[in-house]
Amino acid sequence: MPTPHAITNKVTLAVRNLRLMGFRSYENLNLDVDPVPVVLTGPNGAGKTNLLEALSLLAPGRGLRQASMADFRLRGGDLVGWGISAHLETAVGRIDIGTGEDDCSLPGRRKVRINGDKAIGQNHLSEYLHVVWLTPQMDRLFTDSPSGKRRFFDRLVSGFYPEHARRLTAYQRCLRERMEMLRQNRIDNVWLTAVEETLSEHGVAVTAARSDVLNRLNILLQSPYESLFPKVDMELTGAVESWLADMPATAVEERVRAALASSRSRDSDTGRTLFGPHRTELLVRHANHDLPAEQCSTGEQKMLLVSIILAHAQAQVERTGQTPLVLLDEAMAHLDATHRRHLIDILCFLGVQAWLTGVEPDLFSAFAARAQFLNINEGRIGKCKVERRTW
Repeated sequence: MPTPHAITNKVTLAVRNLRLMGFRSYENLNLDVDPVPVVLTGPNGAGKTNLLEALSLLAPGRGLRQASMADFRLRGGDLVGWGISAHLETAVGRIDIGTGEDDCSLPGRRKVRINGDKAIGQNHLSEYLHVVWLTPQMDRLFTDSPSGKRRFFDRLVSGFYPEHARRLTAYQRCLRERMEMLRQNRIDNVWLTAVEETLSEHGVAVTAARSDVLNRLNILLQSPYESLFPKVDMELTGAVESWLADMPATAVEERVRAALASSRSRDSDTGRTLFGPHRTELLVRHANHDLPAEQCSTGEQKMLLVSIILAHAQAQVERTGQTPLVLLDEAMAHLDATHRRHLIDILCFLGVQAWLTGVEPDLFSAFAARAQFLNINEGRIGKCKVERRTW
């Protein structure tokens, strides 16, 4: 296990109350929980993942399924809107967060309230909490498109830099604006230069944040918890990354501006901006086997993801003093008894409020009294007891 002095004086980010209204399979749910790991068990289709998805929407973005707003609405219900509210314990005290499609006259628009006040955009949520998750769909992450891997890594970065999501949004907006001008052949050099200047500033800031988090994680990923989880090497490849390693940020911004200006004709012909941090690739290797992650077995890829999530949780505690909210959907399915027990011990050591799902309670018996066990069946939630077994 890691040394205890590494994560002293931490604050556990914890959901204490969760309410769902017209969300997926839940017409109306009011759930109180303790600030300890929460284990959700029940048959397939009972609504376990729906609950984790609601928690993932406490962070900016479209949640762990990347679903559309309409998909969140109550199945078979007459209501247009949906709502999620949560009472949280955080490093800045207790806060209330509400989000949803609560204005039926404007369906498809997500609203956010923090302590009752309307927030301008979802990105303000990053200032209060960070949510990270593993789902069965992510088992294909390392063979996914570069954009899928960037999206995964950028979610990790947001845990360290709350402004990261806003910078990404601003960067993407500038990309679209620049391409619109190039496609319509409206070459206003003054305006295009101004857009490219803003694009370079946001792009370099995004790249710097990514590089910093990558370095933090790689340090911890060299000795992941008694080697029961694999060592991992991660690398971000791209021109801006290599320039930042050798030059100050201001010089890199100037070089990015020049590269964008010189590529206008090419980008106009292709209809895409072919240079910039939106093209960065995340490369992951199983360090023990010196093998690219995409060439590893499904079980090994799952273990790599677990290593990354655990390193991220520890690094965030060391930097911010607050744990992230960790959502693990069916994560125990590919782990043997030894690794299940060890993962549970690490989660408890880190002090995170992890929410875990599975069909059988016995998969989580190593928690014993250290977790709250809830059974979900047809949208109803009740407590259940699990006896610890000796494996």
